[in-house]
Amino acid sequence: MKATYTQFMTMGPSKFDRLPKPLAGVRHFNAGKGILLFLIGTLLYVAHSAFIPVALALLAGLILSSPVEMLFRVGLPRGLSAALILMATLAAATGLIALVWAPSQQWYASAPHTLSVIQKKITPVARLMGHIEDLTNRATQVGAAPAQTATVAVAQESGPRAVLASVRDSAVGLVTFMIITLFLLAGGPPMVARMTAAFFGHLKAHHVQNYIEKVRAEVGQFYVTTALINLGLGVATTLVMTAWGMPTPYLWGALAAILNFIPYAGATVTLLVVTLVAIVSFDGLGHVIGVALSYVGLAAIEGQVVQPFLVGRNLEVNPLLIFLGLWFGGTFWGVAGVILATPVLVALKVIAENAVDGQSMLQFLGPNEPAVEEPKGFRNLVRPLKDRRKT
Repeated sequence: MKATYTQFMTMGPSKFDRLPKPLAGVRHFNAGKGILLFLIGTLLYVAHSAFIPVALALLAGLILSSPVEMLFRVGLPRGLSAALILMATLAAATGLIALVWAPSQQWYASAPHTLSVIQKKITPVARLMGHIEDLTNRATQVGAAPAQTATVAVAQESGPRAVLASVRDSAVGLVTFMIITLFLLAGGPPMVARMTAAFFGHLKAHHVQNYIEKVRAEVGQFYVTTALINLGLGVATTLVMTAWGMPTPYLWGALAAILNFIPYAGATVTLLVVTLVAIVSFDGLGHVIGVALSYVGLAAIEGQVVQPFLVGRNLEVNPLLIFLGLWFGGTFWGVAGVILATPVLVALKVIAENAVDGQSMLQFLGPNEPAVEEPKGFRNLVRPLKDRRKT
């Protein structure tokens, strides 16, 4: 039986408040948060040279804190453990650079010859594209007045001075990164928790340390597993490139392993590089296609089989958010922003999983999953139960 107007008006405030309010979130929108985010983004963009070493040091401290804590539990002082782990990491990075330095210099020295070979081999395609471009230009220039081009003299900085400035900035950033990383590792999660709680004021140090421990454990395990997977991909790429007769195959294996830390973009860049090297190195088109398809197969196995099996879905993030993070990170901070995009998203998801009110953030960051609609009978059964509990 339909309710009359009088019955509707006498429902009472408690029942009236239960009516749906689709615009409640719009009314409670706080414009101050948007302005604050805009100001923070502007600050990070303008002062990127100051924030990049700090952000990279935070990432390194988060990843390397697990072995430091392990040595600390064994009995070594935390400062000595931090120094040993940092020295071992820098030694491993130096060894990797030394391994790929010589072949990289060879390819860099032969870059003009390489470009000329590529130009000769793609001449038919270039001619076709040139004809299409000429036809397009003629079509657009019909009836248009000839445009006058003005030559503007741009003062350019001298080459040696620019190189010295770049080396100086890189050296300062590297030293800053090492010092901050050492302090973070030596202080450990308790120091970071106390500083964070003191900065925000309303947070408790032990609560912050609990979040840091969970993020450290999950993200550390994620990166250790990813590093092992990428190492296997690098070895497999080296073997495949050797089988195809590619020059300096271990260089392309190292490139595949390093760039694979960057989702999507890393594998794409590696594919382009090995394809160009195959074009330069081989005369037949079959070898080029074979090299490209071989790496595509390795990348597909790594991304669709090995990665989901070893990492699982707990730390998976929405691919759209990863792409946007890479885009905005590269736009704001260049290579450093691309490196930091994925770990920031993974850390946010770990925090959302352990937060009391982080369900909405978890749904926003999580991978795309089809929504499962409840059966109507189930909803009709649950609603009376909820009403009985309220009464």
